[in-house]
Amino acid sequence: MHTKPEASSELVKKFVVEGLQEIKGQNITVLDLREIENAVTDFFIIAEGNSNTQVNSLADSVHKVVRENVGDRPWHIEGRENSEWVLMDYVTVVVHIFQTGIREFYDLESLWGDAEVTTIEND
Repeated sequence: MHTKPEASSELVKKFVVEGLQEIKGQNITVLDLREIENAVTDFFIIAEGNSNTQVNSLADSVHKVVRENVGDRPWHIEGRENSEWVLMDYVTVVVHIFQTGIREFYDLESLWGDAEVTTIEND
């Protein structure tokens, strides 16, 4: 088995956002956790879709764009069964794709209130 050098978290973040934008992901937010002691990852990227179909499409797009540009695959994916909330774990970048009401319920941005927050404007 050969190992490839790990892609930088900045590079993975860039292509995750690109994958989300390709399928019109809404309210894309990047939480930079690198300055937070004991944070589990470098970045949380949170986005939302209007339906389980769009949430699945967003996850597929992220998977494809990151794989094609960085050669990286998620270490773990959860939530594809009902697609209300799909989590994609790239180790240094964790992607959360929610249906709108589910995102409001979990309110991850508040849980990581110390993080530097960047909102990505829709094109």
